[in-house]
Amino acid sequence: MRLLLDTQVFLWWIVDEESLSDHARNLMRDGSNILFLSAASAWEIAIKASIGRLDIGGEPAKVIAEQMAANAIQPLPIQVTHALHTYDLPRHHRDPFDRLLIAQCQVEGLPILTSDHLFLRYEVDTVW
Repeated sequence: MRLLLDTQVFLWWIVDEESLSDHARNLMRDGSNILFLSAASAWEIAIKASIGRLDIGGEPAKVIAEQMAANAIQPLPIQVTHALHTYDLPRHHRDPFDRLLIAQCQVEGLPILTSDHLFLRYEVDTVW
């Protein structure tokens, strides 16, 4: 299964947060699944870390690269088609990073691993 990781899921994974569901944890451990982290998530983490709203235990560029390598997580670049697709999305979710993740899921046909219930309002497959 190919899965896009929600930013929060990626953060919970790297700190072994109890909030991560057992199902999500099992999917992430299963080497037959292909996991993706969006450039939008890296951007969100970098912004929040730079303004002091998030501490990931180090410089985001280093921590994210190490975690992606250690967990065989593939990068998902932001394409112009992804950005433009956000225009057509209903306004259920106001977070611009989440809206971009939703657009990427729709354009790329990827389910998203998330606990965010607002994602259910969109035409996107969610896994939790």
